[in-house]
Amino acid sequence: MEAGGLRFPRQRQVLFICIIWGVSLAGSEFGRYSVTEETERGSFVVNLAKDLGLAEGELAARGVRVVSDDNKQHLLLDSQTGDLFTNEKLDREKLCDSTEPCMLHFQILMDNPFQIYRTELRIRDINDHSPVFQDKEMVLKILENTAEGTTFRLERAQDSDGGLNGIQKYTINPNSFFHIKVTDINPDNRKYPELVLDKALDYEEQPEFSFILTALDGGSPPRSGTALVRVVVVDINDNSPEFEQPFYEVKIPENSTLGSPVVTVSAWDLDSGTNGQISYTLSHASEDICKTFEINQKSGEVSLTALLDFETIESYSIIIQATDGGGLFGKSTVRIQVMDVNDNLPEVTVSSIISPIPENSPETVVVVFSILDRDSGDNGRMICSIPEDLPFMLKPSIENYYTLETERTLDRESSAEYNITITVTDLGTPRLKTHHNIILLVSDVNDNAPTFAQTSYTLFIHENNSPALHMGSVSATDRDSGTNAQLTYSLLPPQDPHLPLSSLVSINADNGHLFALRSLDYEALREFEFRVGATDAGSPALSSEALVRVVVVDDNDNPPVVLYPLQNGSAPCTELVPRAAEAGYLVTKVVAVDGDSGQNAWLSYQLLKATEPGLFSVRAHNGEVRTSRLLSERDAAKHRLVVLVKDNGEPPMSASVTLQVLLVDSFSQPYLPLPEVAADETQTNSLTVYLVIALASVSLLFLFSVLLFVAVRLCRRNRAASLGRRSVPEGHFPDHLVDVSGTGTLSQRYLYEAFLTGSSETSEFKFLKPIIPNFPPQGPAK
Repeated sequence: MEAGGLRFPRQRQVLFICIIWGVSLAGSEFGRYSVTEETERGSFVVNLAKDLGLAEGELAARGVRVVSDDNKQHLLLDSQTGDLFTNEKLDREKLCDSTEPCMLHFQILMDNPFQIYRTELRIRDINDHSPVFQDKEMVLKILENTAEGTTFRLERAQDSDGGLNGIQKYTINPNSFFHIKVTDINPDNRKYPELVLDKALDYEEQPEFSFILTALDGGSPPRSGTALVRVVVVDINDNSPEFEQPFYEVKIPENSTLGSPVVTVSAWDLDSGTNGQISYTLSHASEDICKTFEINQKSGEVSLTALLDFETIESYSIIIQATDGGGLFGKSTVRIQVMDVNDNLPEVTVSSIISPIPENSPETVVVVFSILDRDSGDNGRMICSIPEDLPFMLKPSIENYYTLETERTLDRESSAEYNITITVTDLGTPRLKTHHNIILLVSDVNDNAPTFAQTSYTLFIHENNSPALHMGSVSATDRDSGTNAQLTYSLLPPQDPHLPLSSLVSINADNGHLFALRSLDYEALREFEFRVGATDAGSPALSSEALVRVVVVDDNDNPPVVLYPLQNGSAPCTELVPRAAEAGYLVTKVVAVDGDSGQNAWLSYQLLKATEPGLFSVRAHNGEVRTSRLLSERDAAKHRLVVLVKDNGEPPMSASVTLQVLLVDSFSQPYLPLPEVAADETQTNSLTVYLVIALASVSLLFLFSVLLFVAVRLCRRNRAASLGRRSVPEGHFPDHLVDVSGTGTLSQRYLYEAFLTGSSETSEFKFLKPIIPNFPPQGPAK
């Protein structure tokens, strides 16, 4: 088994070698084709059937196929027509990189008989890439003493294209120092740019150059790429340090402290780097100079290391040397002059002081002091002063004594404290000053009356308030201090002797809070005024007053009252309507009033219930009850209507009235059907009599009620006027509401007349137009 297993692979190897040998004998070289890179997919390359000399359709019969060396499907063959197309966009740089020419090798395989044709496709390059520098900025460092003609190789640009489309030349900005030379003497045959020095460099004249290096390819049109070339000139030590001044002269006072700067010398070197770094030293200095002065080697600052004495040494001469890093040096001389100084400050001694000072006091001496300066000559002469914006003045006394007095009366409310600075200056050089501060306090006198924040206050309070309600506050201030500013609030006697102010309002004497002592009724008292006083605790006490106006705001606490039709517990009002009445016929009018005012007294009417909905309607703005349509024989003879009267308050309050409406054929034989009695011919005449009696009774009751209501309201108005009430104008009423005055009476008095015509064939009952009497307006009682 093992011998057979080994024999079989050897037979397969021999067979495979034979097949490869046969295929190689069958293959042959074929034509070369070309296509431009980046052509669209499906571009035509060649007709293989025509080149192979085969008839149309023979390629498909022989199973022709195209195989590339890299096993990628770059090409597509139509076996029916023999046309060869590109299967993708061919990128020469991706396929061949920089190799030129770029060849794509592939084989054409056919069966029956088996044949192989080797061929190649050349990818022609297009100029689709621009030269690119790897570094956008190149820096070259060149010594300033470099010889002319020296060359410096620069970084070359990269271009993915090849041949003429590759880089052909380099250029830079025209200048007098450098030019570009292109060389291609190198193993890779690539062009490299070289920078050639045409003119000697000088670091001190121009330490740096900048150029734009441009690489151009040979395409049409040509493409280019740029990079910045910076040439840094490297300095050499060819310059010595130089001082700004060859000779320095300074003056220093004898009382200068240790470490005080005397002078700062400065030198410069045109070189750079270590060649331009300068250090300063004292050259050939004596022992006294080395003990008294030192110099900072980096900054050149000369400072003091020992105290100076003008009487011992009046001046010093110092030689300072500046040395650079290359050993070159320069020198300068400094002459230091020591000056005598005024080194004693003036002194101030206070002998007496009065504080605090009562305000409004006449001119008073408040401070006595003396001054002293231990120097002599001009250094010992002194000038004494105080700020000019203070109400004080200085008066010289004997020798160096001065007095400080008030220039005018003082006002503590303007300034309760004065910080006075006495300045003493000597006449030395430089002048020395001494400042002595004195704080004077001003005591208060009660010379300011309290002042209210407002001359008048208006407070609004809703009626039906709870007793002890906080209505508001008054506030006053007093510019004085201490007990002179402690205020007490009080109620002043009212101007109206009939106003019971003590039972209406109280005030907190400490903070001015106002409280209502009892519940207020808008209908009885709409507003009142009183005065509040504020008194301080000074001696003598000062006071002021303010006016307080309290406005009572109406609440909706009175429901509407129906005046007509009058209601009683047994018999509701009955109205007669002829069946021949047209639509819109006036049945009756509901009249109501509201004891409130404003929108709380604006009334609206609506039909709440009806025996037959849709037959009658109520006007919302005036309470008129009218028919909504023509009456018919099928309509019931008796109807019960419930009218709701509602005000416009929040929350709204309402009242209702019940109306009985009888439908009659005519007014000539009126009848009043009752629920308990059947209508028959014998009762017709009695019903007419009853109707006349009922109408007369209702009219009399209505007139009596109106007169009684007016009389009651007039009495209440006279009583409210005696309490100092003022009328407040009412606002505008909406069109759908009835305007009712705040006194509770009707704004219009309606008089109705009922006529019963016995001689006519039908009895008529109708409302006449309202008669509005023109009474003169009544003001509040005085």
